[in-house]
Amino acid sequence: MKLSGRLQEVFVEDFRRELAEIQNPIAKHIFVLAKASHLIHFRIAKYVALVAAADMTGHYAVGVLLESCLADKLAFVERTRRLIRNLVATKLAAKLATA
Repeated sequence: MKLSGRLQEVFVEDFRRELAEIQNPIAKHIFVLAKASHLIHFRIAKYVALVAAADMTGHYAVGVLLESCLADKLAFVERTRRLIRNLVATKLAAKLATA
């Protein structure tokens, strides 16, 4: 089935508009990481549905392959979460050091 891509267009339009409104560079960095996390969660949902469909139709090898791809996406989410956490902790420590 051919998709219109409208969801992607709306996501990019909102991303650009919201990013332009943010003045603080640290806040921009966190915003970009958060949006990347949102986008990857959409991808994760697609993989979960595809794995379920493969299993339901008896294509277990396809399900295993899709689960491997899903694991990569989950690892990306965890890395992004860790980046956000470390960025906030570093900036907070620097702020406390100057206070």
